[in-house]
Amino acid sequence: MKNPFDRLFVRECHVCPWWLCFTFDNLIRKLFHDPENILAPYVHEGDTVLDVGPGMGFFSIPLARMVGDKGKVIAADVQAPMLAVLRKRVKKQGLEGRIVPHLCKSNSIDIREPIDFALAFWMVHEVPDQNKFFLEMKSLLKPEGNLLLAEPTIHVTRPMFEETIKRAGEAGFAVRETPKIFMSRTAVLSLHKEP
Repeated sequence: MKNPFDRLFVRECHVCPWWLCFTFDNLIRKLFHDPENILAPYVHEGDTVLDVGPGMGFFSIPLARMVGDKGKVIAADVQAPMLAVLRKRVKKQGLEGRIVPHLCKSNSIDIREPIDFALAFWMVHEVPDQNKFFLEMKSLLKPEGNLLLAEPTIHVTRPMFEETIKRAGEAGFAVRETPKIFMSRTAVLSLHKEP
């Protein structure tokens, strides 16, 4: 029999439905997850950034402001309705030239452009093949690029997160740091450099 807490806290592989994002993509969340404070150490003007699983743009929109006119944010999601909501919010903010909504394939992010920074916030636990995900991220990141991985403590136990970090390591990533983010297990991953 399955652990009832796993069922209660939805610890099985799933994709959060697009309509549920309204519950956690709101102004109150900014009190706990301020995008500028979380991302400022990693994002620079002119960067090309990948926001994987962007929801309605909670991080994508601030990222677009951080990268400036010469930068770009690729907001990649597997759900077309999610991207439709994101497009409306991007247009309302006047950031159409900086944010590129991208519909992923079911088993691949499916972009080819090199990126300076990638954000995977509360979504890797939804990926059915994490090994493939990290190999794809490795192929996209520039040599000095970083991937900020954050997983929700309610859905992802410490052993589950450690397994995710192990998979990232097998793909060639090393943990650079573990920033403190509310209700999150985190790691900033960079490409492991051979001595």
